[in-house]
Amino acid sequence: MLAESDPKKLFVELPVIHLAPVIDRVKPTEGIYRCPMYRVLSRTGTLSTTGHSTNFVIMLELPMP
Repeated sequence: MLAESDPKKLFVELPVIHLAPVIDRVKPTEGIYRCPMYRVLSRTGTLSTTGHSTNFVIMLELPMP
């Protein structure tokens, strides 16, 4: 769950996430933070034909309190 960070802590490790694909899933409209995940910290890269950076991996939906 997404929560406030510790004071003076710029980066924290994200725990291992297991993805379970679901067919015809209804996307939630509330209580979710759409968090982009990149391959490298700097998020730099060239734009691909899809319009995303080449370092972009996936958009994670993290529950918020």
